[in-house]
Amino acid sequence: MSSPEIASLSWGHMKVKGCSSSYKDCKVWPGGSRAWDWRETGTDHYPGVQPADLEEILRKGVDMLVIGRGMSEALQVPPSTVEYVKKQGVDVKVLQTEKAVKEYNNLAGQGAKVGGVFHSTC
Repeated sequence: MSSPEIASLSWGHMKVKGCSSSYKDCKVWPGGSRAWDWRETGTDHYPGVQPADLEEILRKGVDMLVIGRGMSEALQVPPSTVEYVKKQGVDVKVLQTEKAVKEYNNLAGQGAKVGGVFHSTC
């Protein structure tokens, strides 16, 4: 299964190719996507992305994970979360969301088993 392309990104709005709904924040992986609801894990801008936010994607067998920190990079990604991903044998890139989406789409277009979590506002 291939990772779905992110078709569009604007402030507070993301569309994933092949998915009828749009997202504010989203998770994507080979073969699927869904809304990223921070309330599921108690995530907030600080301390930021937690391992629990990423476990679902890591279980999908990705080789690379791209994390979008928001348009103004307000969403933090603690070093402990990056280390957690690396310990699972997965490469990780943490970028501003527009750059993260571009990187994710580039990797997906090359057929990489890539997943991502993207915050589309601040």
